[in-house]
Amino acid sequence: MRAPLTLAILTALSCPAMAVEIDGRIDPSEWQGARQLADFRQVQPLTQAPGTLSTQAWVLATPEGLAIAFRNEQPASVPRTRQKVQRDFEAQVDRVNLIVDFDGDGRTGYNFTVASTGGIADAVVTNETQFNDDWDGNWRHAVSEDETGWSVEMLIPWYIAPMRDGENGQRTVKLYLDRVIGSTGERSAWPAASFERPRFLSDFAPVQMPQYSQSLLAVTPYVSGLYDNIGGDSDFDGGADIFWKPNGRFQLSATLNPDFGQVESDDLVINFSATETFISDKRPFFTENQGIFEFTTPSDYSQLLYTRRVGGPADDRNGAGDIIGAVKLNGSFGATKYGVFAAEEADEVGRTFSALRLVRDFDTQNLGAMLTRVDRPYLDREATVAGVDHNWRPTDRVSVETRLIGSQIDQDSETTRDSGATVWVNYEMDDGWRQQWLAMHFGNDLQLNDFGYLSRNSTNYLNWQVMRRFTDLPADSRYSSKDWRWRISGTDNDHGDRLQRQLRISRQSKVRDGSSEYAQININSSGVDDLLLRGNGVVDKPTNFIATYEYDRPRKGDWSWELDANVFSGGLAGNDKIGFDVEFVPTYFINDAFSVYAGAYYERVPDWLVWQHDNLIGSFDEDMLQVSAGMDWTISSKQELRVKLQAVGLDARLHQAYRVDGTGNAIASSDPVDDFSVRNLGFQIRYRYELAPLSYLYVVYGRGGYEQEPFSEEAGEALRDSLELRDDEQLMVKLSYRFEI
Repeated sequence: MRAPLTLAILTALSCPAMAVEIDGRIDPSEWQGARQLADFRQVQPLTQAPGTLSTQAWVLATPEGLAIAFRNEQPASVPRTRQKVQRDFEAQVDRVNLIVDFDGDGRTGYNFTVASTGGIADAVVTNETQFNDDWDGNWRHAVSEDETGWSVEMLIPWYIAPMRDGENGQRTVKLYLDRVIGSTGERSAWPAASFERPRFLSDFAPVQMPQYSQSLLAVTPYVSGLYDNIGGDSDFDGGADIFWKPNGRFQLSATLNPDFGQVESDDLVINFSATETFISDKRPFFTENQGIFEFTTPSDYSQLLYTRRVGGPADDRNGAGDIIGAVKLNGSFGATKYGVFAAEEADEVGRTFSALRLVRDFDTQNLGAMLTRVDRPYLDREATVAGVDHNWRPTDRVSVETRLIGSQIDQDSETTRDSGATVWVNYEMDDGWRQQWLAMHFGNDLQLNDFGYLSRNSTNYLNWQVMRRFTDLPADSRYSSKDWRWRISGTDNDHGDRLQRQLRISRQSKVRDGSSEYAQININSSGVDDLLLRGNGVVDKPTNFIATYEYDRPRKGDWSWELDANVFSGGLAGNDKIGFDVEFVPTYFINDAFSVYAGAYYERVPDWLVWQHDNLIGSFDEDMLQVSAGMDWTISSKQELRVKLQAVGLDARLHQAYRVDGTGNAIASSDPVDDFSVRNLGFQIRYRYELAPLSYLYVVYGRGGYEQEPFSEEAGEALRDSLELRDDEQLMVKLSYRFEI
C-alpha cells in the first residue's frame, strides 16, 4: 500500500503543473499534485495548540507562479466579518496571510494578505520581524464563501521578486501561511512561527518545488495636472516607471521624473525638538523590491538608505529637489545577492545619490555590506557611509545581530570620520521566558543623514530585558495572552555625560474579543539633555517618569475605537509637575463599505522646554488640542473615496526663561521670551479608481497651512482658527497605467 502511494505522489510532483484558475473555488482537479497543509497551530495566543477552527491550505508551483489555496471552515456560531477594506488595510477582519522567502535565507519575505471580503494587503518583511506595507505588488487573488466557510486562491508570479537559481531544476523556498479569525483575533499558522518572537523569517518551513522563471517588461507612464488655487496657476507633469526582469536572477527598475507622492497625505507633525521626524516613503519606484537595501540598527528607524532624501528639501532650502531619474538593479550571482541604486537631481543645487549592497547567506548566518555616497555640490559636501551587517543563528534559541558603520564627510576641504556599532542578542528559553541584550555605540561625528536616517549620534547605550509570555490563562479570563517585559537600560553620550538610566515595565495583552491592550511605565533617573541647546552645552534634568496605556477595540456591531493615554513628568520640574495627554478615536460603520471617524487629542505639558537661541531656553505651560476626522468609502472593488482632516491648535504660555551655565544648571533669567501659539491644518479628499493592476486614476483636493504667532491663544481658539488656514489649496488629477510586455 505505502509503495504505490509514494510512487503516485512522486509522479504527481514531477509532472508539470497545470494552470490553476484563480476564482476562489478550490477545484480538486486543478490542485492535483499540490502539497496539502492542515497542521495549523495557534500563534496568537502563542500556545501552539491546534487552531480552534479547521484550516487547510494547498501549495503548488506552476509555470505562471506560486499558487496557494486556503479553505477556512467557519460555522455560523463564529461571526464572520463583513467589513470592506482598502488596500494595505489594518482592520481586524477575517483574513489569510502568505509570506514567501524566495531565497530561503531568512533575509527578505514578501507578505500577501487577502480578507474574506476580497480586500488585499502586501508588504515586505526584513530584519526577521519588520513589516513595511509601502510596497504594492502585482499578484492575483479571489475569494468565495458558503455556509460552512470561505476559500481563497492566490497566484504569485515568479517575476514578483528577484531570486537565486535553484539546483537540478528544483528551488527551495521558505513559506509561512496563517489564518486570522476577525471576531476573536486568533491567529493559527503553518509552521508555528510568530512575529512576536525575535526570530520569524528564519523559522519558516522550507519547501522544495520545481524551478520556474518568468520575464517581464512593465512600463508605467503617468501624467498629472495640478491647479494651485492660491497662486492661480496650473502645472502639468509627466514621467514613467520602468520594470524589467529578463530572468529570475536579475531585475532592473528605473524612474524618470517621478512625482513626490502628491496623492498621499502625511500626518501633521509639530516638532520643536532637535531630532528629525521620520516619514515613510510611498512612491512606487522607491518601494519596489527595496528589501535588499534594508540596513537598519536597533535605534529607532535608523537606516543607511532613507529614500525620502531623494527629492527631499533642496540644499538651497527653496522647495524640494527635482528628481531627473533614478535606477535600481537587483540580482544574484551564485549565493551572493546584490543591489545597486543611483538617483540624480536637477540644477546646480541637485544632489547625486548612489548605493551598493552585497549579501551572502550561509547555513546559520548571513553577511552583508553596504556603501552609500551622496554628492552635494551646492554645499561643497561629499558624504560616504559604509556598513557591514552580520546575522548569526548559532542555535534554535539564540540569534545575534551585529552592525558596524563608518562615515566620512568631505566638506570645505576638511574631512571628518567616525564610526558606530550595535550588537543585539536574543535568547528564547522555556515556559515563555526570553532574554535580550542590546549594546549601541554611535560616535560623536558619525553622520548618516545625507542619505540615511539616524535620530542622534554621540550615543552609548546598553540594555538588558527579561520577558515572560503567559498563554495558559483560565478559560474565564478576559485575556487570551499576556506578555510582560522588564528592562533596565543606560545611555551616555560620547563625551561621557550620563543622559539617562531607565527601568521599564510593560505588558502587551490580547483580549478574547479580538481587542488589544498595552501598558507601560518608564522610570528615568536624573541626567543631562545634550540636544536641547543645539550644541551650546548640556542641561541638567531631574528624575521623571512616563506611564502609558493603549486600548484598541476592533469593530463590534457598528463601532470600533482606539484609546491612548499618557501621564508623565519632565522638564526642569521633574516629578513636581505632572502632565498628561489622551486621544480617543471612535469609528462608526454606516455599512460594511462606508465608515466615518472623528477623534480628539488633548495634551497638557506644565514644563515644556523650548530652545530659543545659544544657551537661552523657555519653560512653557503648553496645551495642545487636535481633531482628526474623516471617512473611508469602498465604493467597489476598484473604487474608493477617502476624506482626511487634521487640525491642531497649540498654546504655549511662558512660565520662566532660563540661561544655562557651563555646568548644565538652568538659572532663571529676565531675557525676553514670548508666549506663542501654533495653528496647523491638513485636509484632503482623494478619489482613486483602479483601471488595471497597479494602474490608477486619482483625483485629489488638498488644503493646508501652518502659522505660528508670538502671543498666547487658547488651544481651542487656535484649533478653531486653524480651520481658516489656506497656505496651500490644490486640485490634482493623476493618471498612471501599467503596460506589461
